[in-house]
Amino acid sequence: NSDVNHIHVFPRKDFTGLGAPMSMMPWLKETRKLRPDLALDFQGLLRSAFIARVSGAKQVFGMSDGREGSRFFYSRTAKVNRREHAVERYLKLAELAGAQIGDALRCPLPTGDPLPRFDEFPPFILLHPFARGNGKSLTNRVIEEICLAFAPTRVVVVGKTNRVIDVAENCVELTNQTSLLQLVRLIRVARFIISVDSGPMHIAAAVNERLLSIHTWTNPRRVGPYNSDAWIWKHGKIVRVSELENTKLKRHGRPFKTKDIPSIVELIRPLVPIDPMLA
Repeated sequence: NSDVNHIHVFPRKDFTGLGAPMSMMPWLKETRKLRPDLALDFQGLLRSAFIARVSGAKQVFGMSDGREGSRFFYSRTAKVNRREHAVERYLKLAELAGAQIGDALRCPLPTGDPLPRFDEFPPFILLHPFARGNGKSLTNRVIEEICLAFAPTRVVVVGKTNRVIDVAENCVELTNQTSLLQLVRLIRVARFIISVDSGPMHIAAAVNERLLSIHTWTNPRRVGPYNSDAWIWKHGKIVRVSELENTKLKRHGRPFKTKDIPSIVELIRPLVPIDPMLA
């Protein structure tokens, strides 16, 4: 993002265990040197609000649905509806900071970096099956069965994982092998994207309308793809985002299973026909 000129990384993995308080001290010391005029807390948690205050910001703005006592640290609070989509809530916080919000949103994402030795033709389906949330990630068996269901079309599997995946012949296994910019490129050129509820899903929603977002316990109305042309899956039901408002969904869903694969093949195959050279 050309509007960002500095990134202050929070090294989450370094701050675990009993020694976390002591290991955080050098990082907090550097954080105090930032001293911005304004800090915006989009996460709305105690940790993020505390970091915003520790930064020495003259003012800290947050949202009215902030949790864990985070609102105690705010100088001003944006009034939001907690049932709205996260993007809508974030825009209200941006408005509080002085931003002018128009009818159309612009997502200035880079074009991305091509992967070396990866041929973008013939067309492929991009599968991102991993997420940090409990129960969000697809199982190895589901991943393998998805690949087999779309054969001979290539299915490119990406994401961060410690698991070893047995891949089908038509599967291109690129887990732990792509940079963020390379992932953006793959998302842009993929003929269709299947992703669990995750960061890459939101990138896909911004640059490619051919997206299916898989939700287990998360609410797609609040954290699903912010793209009316995308689709979501929840508890065995596939719905276009534009139709979500009038669709009844189970609040607590279930994991995506092998029995759900035929329904996504029925959705995606007409949009990603088998290449004649592979038939």
